[in-house]
Amino acid sequence: MARPAAKPAGTGVTTGALARVLGVSPTTLRSWDRRYGLGPAVRADGRQRRWSPQDVAMVKEMCRLTATGVPPAEAARTAMGQARRELDEGTSHADATSPVPRTCEPSPGPRSGTTGASASRSPSALPLGSARQECRGLARSAVRLDASAVHEQLTAAVRFYGLVTAWEEVMAPTLRAVGRKWESSGDRYVEVEHLLSWHVSTVLHHAYAASQHMRHGQDTPPVLLACLPGEQHTLPLEALNAALAERGVPTLMLSGAVPGEALDGAVRRVGPAAVALWAQSRSTASFPLAQHIASARWGIRGARRHSPVLVCGPGWERGSSRELLRPTGLRDAVRILESLHGSARP
Repeated sequence: MARPAAKPAGTGVTTGALARVLGVSPTTLRSWDRRYGLGPAVRADGRQRRWSPQDVAMVKEMCRLTATGVPPAEAARTAMGQARRELDEGTSHADATSPVPRTCEPSPGPRSGTTGASASRSPSALPLGSARQECRGLARSAVRLDASAVHEQLTAAVRFYGLVTAWEEVMAPTLRAVGRKWESSGDRYVEVEHLLSWHVSTVLHHAYAASQHMRHGQDTPPVLLACLPGEQHTLPLEALNAALAERGVPTLMLSGAVPGEALDGAVRRVGPAAVALWAQSRSTASFPLAQHIASARWGIRGARRHSPVLVCGPGWERGSSRELLRPTGLRDAVRILESLHGSARP
């Protein structure tokens, strides 16, 4: 793959600096150079890698294409062909005086159910149906066990779409597809599910930590989040935790398989603005426990309080209770909890 020639452009930027502003790793940039020739055209002193504005524009296009699900080799050919055409025309995406682009953002294109380049017919392809193209790119990286690419694509989706949309339209569909592939292939692809789950969790935790500067004062009651006893599926609750933090709502996350006694004690000690209980399956959903938490009262006589309880997850499908709130999904849960927290402020 021939690398288009470029005019020397001053000192340019180093690989480390470019990696930081684009949100990818230096290893990824070096790998693209080694595999596809997608590296800096000029190297200072014959060794130091320096990226000109033309180089930066080409790598940004590579990021955009791979984040939308285009295979890396095809994305590299497209990015380099575009750079070559622009050089022939005397133009460039990145003017020498303009700042380096900040992120490798995925394209906000329409949901894609098309075949062709975005839909693989390989036996290892995941059953994604008509999911976004970003899901296909993420699935390809996960099947290849390309941890760096998985992390970069998840981070780019959250940065570009926001956490709720990234979860509902990129993370969750890909996780479900991996789960279906694992179930239908007799324990194959379990390593793919573990890799993807770990990186989804890491990105959600990072998003939560990055939002902590928006926390309210200590006198504001938090929203308490917990999985029911025996429930180990924590990722949806982690997504809710990060989405609430993104909106400045303080949370108390108790994670997976919280014993009933511990959950009851935490509610009475903290006095949360609301409680969200997650159950992935009918075997872990417990309406008696949820109703017990909803009926708990504390505080001085004449001003005793209780916490509204949301029951979240597919495990609650078979039952109903007027005492309990049932959101339809992450977006609805965030809306309800944000409202409950606002009404609970002193």
